[in-house]
Amino acid sequence: MRTPRRPAAGGAGGSPYRGAGVVITGGLGFIGSHLARRLVGFGARVHIVDSLVPEHGGCRFNIRDVADAVTVTRCDIGDRDRMRKVVRGQQYLFNLAGQSSHWDSMMNPCRDLDINCGAHLRLLECLRQHNPHIRVVYASTRQIYGKPEHLPVDETHPLHPVDVNGIHKIAGESYHTLYDQVYGIPCVVLRLTNTIGPGMRIKDDRQTFFGLWLRLALEGKPFEVWGGRQLRDFNYVDDVVDAFLLAGSSAKARGRIYNLGAVPPVTLHQLAVLLASVTGGRYAVTRFPDDRKTIDIGDYYASYERIQADLGWQPRVSLRSAVEATVAYYRQHRRQYR
Repeated sequence: MRTPRRPAAGGAGGSPYRGAGVVITGGLGFIGSHLARRLVGFGARVHIVDSLVPEHGGCRFNIRDVADAVTVTRCDIGDRDRMRKVVRGQQYLFNLAGQSSHWDSMMNPCRDLDINCGAHLRLLECLRQHNPHIRVVYASTRQIYGKPEHLPVDETHPLHPVDVNGIHKIAGESYHTLYDQVYGIPCVVLRLTNTIGPGMRIKDDRQTFFGLWLRLALEGKPFEVWGGRQLRDFNYVDDVVDAFLLAGSSAKARGRIYNLGAVPPVTLHQLAVLLASVTGGRYAVTRFPDDRKTIDIGDYYASYERIQADLGWQPRVSLRSAVEATVAYYRQHRRQYR
């Protein structure tokens, strides 16, 4: 899978991961599959765990080029009997499993509770009992901040989520940091912003509105821009993988919480103009739907100064390059993601 980027950063050329046992939960998904591919290139022994719930974005096509080099277990991360066999003897765990749809969390909050809280607590209990020394990096989200009180949002910003998913992701973070402090399981939390790139979900807007925009544009159908003035920041998936690798391999990162982000932010209308210019697609700016407006956070963009200072991470792929690479991928592989 070709991407517009330099040789991989994140851990001294991969040396901390060479020969290491690495578990990636949600590893058949968008970000997890890119992480798996990078780790295979470093010579790691990669074990992917994915439940392949249809709404969550897992797709075996995402790892087609490294399928023979990884082990895949299809199960829920809360299945302690199966997970204890997976985690024993492993050195790293990148925990990307979860339900990311804010709208689905509001429609079925109890299911979101089980997926984003209960399953992660059972996983941590499994680690406590069977591998308390494994290094864990947990994927959290910008959504926990809610509507920003100041911009850019840093890690000290109050947490006021506007949906059930955000509440449960706070709990997920808290479980991980607690198990670090009390049981000594080394954990790091990354709060992701909007991530785009090859392998992202385009079937609907459960993971990101941009995926739906892209699919409609490539199908020659107009896509809707709700409002259009909201500011957002976007990271290309390879930059996000760099952050995970740095967080997993750095002793300084243990117990820390880091924002990812990008500058400058863009309005959704500016993003629509860019996508239309790359695809030749059409869009219409419309009024924000009333049923979605209640969980919209308005303007958001993050400060990533903490992770830059501690680990040297910063985004390197421009938004235009990210959009162009993503469009090129789906021009070739759109059918596999429909």
